[in-house]
Amino acid sequence: MDQIEDQPAEQGSLLLQDQLCFVLYAASRAVTARYRPLLDELGLTYPQYLVMLVLWEQDGVTVREVGAALQLESSTLSPLLKRLETGGLIRRERRADDERSVSVHLTEQGRALRERAAAVPVAIGSAMGLTPDDFSEAKRILRQLTANVSAGA
Repeated sequence: MDQIEDQPAEQGSLLLQDQLCFVLYAASRAVTARYRPLLDELGLTYPQYLVMLVLWEQDGVTVREVGAALQLESSTLSPLLKRLETGGLIRRERRADDERSVSVHLTEQGRALRERAAAVPVAIGSAMGLTPDDFSEAKRILRQLTANVSAGA
C-alpha cells in the first residue's frame, strides 16, 4: 500500500487502491472538510449551503424543485429547510395556485448572506489546485459518471 498507481484496475480487483468508489469517497470527504470552516463562518452546514446555492440562483422555487436540484428526498430536505427557516434565512409559503405545493423564498438576511458566501467558491477552487481546464474536465466526468450510474439504477 506504499505505492498507489493510476493504472486501470484489473477486472474483479478487490484492492482498495483499485476502487473508484473509494477515490470518490475520499475526495468527497476531503472537499467537504475543506468547506466546513468556511461555512462555519456563515453559520451554515454543507447541505444548508447547497440549499442556499439553489435559492441564490433562483428564489421562490418549490420544495420539490429544490429537492430535484439537489437530488434529495423530501424527508432529508424538510429538516434542512426548517433549520434555515428557524435561522431566519428562508421562509416557506403555500402557493396560492396550488395549496399542495410550497415555495421557498429567501429573506433579506438570506439574500445578504450571498455576498459573504461569494468568497467560498474562490477559496475552494484555490484549495483544489486544479487548472481551469482540469476543473471543467473533472466536473464533466463526474456528471457523466452520475448520469451513467443513475440510468442503470
